[in-house]
Amino acid sequence: MPGRRVLITGVGSYFGTELARRLEAEPEFERIAGLDTRVPRAPLVRTEFVEVDVRDPDLARRLPAIRADTVVHNQIVRQPGRGISARAAHEINVIGTLQLLAACERAPGLEAVVVRGSAGVYGSEPSGPQFFAEDMSGLRPARTRFQRDVIEIDSYFEAFSRRHPGITCTMLRYQPAIGPYVDSQVTRYLSMSLPPTYLGFDPRIQLVHERDALEALVAAVKRPVEGAVNVAGPGTIGLTRMMRLVGKRTLPIPYPLFGPVVRTAERAGFGPLSVDLRRLLRYGRAVEVRRLVEEVGFTPRFTTEEAVRDYVRARTDPGYVAGAPEPRAVTAA
Repeated sequence: MPGRRVLITGVGSYFGTELARRLEAEPEFERIAGLDTRVPRAPLVRTEFVEVDVRDPDLARRLPAIRADTVVHNQIVRQPGRGISARAAHEINVIGTLQLLAACERAPGLEAVVVRGSAGVYGSEPSGPQFFAEDMSGLRPARTRFQRDVIEIDSYFEAFSRRHPGITCTMLRYQPAIGPYVDSQVTRYLSMSLPPTYLGFDPRIQLVHERDALEALVAAVKRPVEGAVNVAGPGTIGLTRMMRLVGKRTLPIPYPLFGPVVRTAERAGFGPLSVDLRRLLRYGRAVEVRRLVEEVGFTPRFTTEEAVRDYVRARTDPGYVAGAPEPRAVTAA
């Protein structure tokens, strides 16, 4: 039988390159193509690099020629900066997604679309549930531009799925990633010399280890399921405890002053804190991972606290190679 044929958008990102490398090692994948304007971050042996902007209308011509049976949409910008303005991030997220779906409409033999989305679709609310299930998006109005983007992206894929019932659309809703190699909003925040916190708030934080984040994506490519699937490490950790584990002193700031202080720090050259991250640092957020375990068939190896501990050990012990803990029983929430 012919092997699988996969196209990955955003192959120049950390997760895009690592996904391509993982799929190259799997004999069931006959052809792997990576689409981006950035070259992959590491040498790839079997991956064909397709240099095109996801916002480019020419994508409608280039993508069908690859004849992929699975498209992995990995090019959703979580935070502007580092060469990407807020406007460019919005265009990549929304216009890029529309161009990609228009190209998928014309792709012969397409069987599945897997999206590396965000649990930011739920927002961070003081009255939020203990754990968000996949059907709980839209409980509150969107508070941030990024949340509006991911809600819009969700709606585009839902509409595409209704128009094409023969194509399985999997929307993976990721919690923020942490690990020794990934560059995320959380790892940037933890690398600050004096991370700011909200005075009087100690939210529950839920993260996903970078290795679990990658393996969940691989599992979804191998076994796509219809609809949204949360991706996170089981359990949560209080922000205060997390900062103790990381060995960081914090700068508690009263809520009315938090925004002005952070904006002043950004103008002075300190790293930016997105509005989404600020709300997470105030209210927290946690999601269920039952669908990930029971339907996609992937069980995270790291709880949230284990992911933080692994991050700390990898940064402080030069001889330590980050790796999953021993197998253990894991609850789905």
